[in-house]
Amino acid sequence: MAFEFNGTEYATNDNGHLENHEDWSEDMAKAMAAADNIELTEKHWDLINFLREEYFQGGGVHPNTRKIVKAMSAAWGEKLSQRDVYELFPGDPSKQGGKIAGLPESRRKGGY
Repeated sequence: MAFEFNGTEYATNDNGHLENHEDWSEDMAKAMAAADNIELTEKHWDLINFLREEYFQGGGVHPNTRKIVKAMSAAWGEKLSQRDVYELFPGDPSKQGGKIAGLPESRRKGGY
């Protein structure tokens, strides 16, 4: 599969995750989100940046939903629930958010 962005096709797997994370850019993330009918807000970007930081500085490990909820609660100064982060990325904050963040597809099962 491929994702077309600015006249160039970028290789993706069957679920739309970039094959080469170095192809990712913030503008590409906006286009990928739009393809999923998501308009990125500041909170989306906070979560995307958290996912990227955790993955690239954490040895290639995708954070689970519990870790995402805790981190975003701290970042936003409010107590969040799992539902709050699923409102940002209904297809799963780790999986759909990870796709838009340019990360490889997670093989992890379950949110918690």
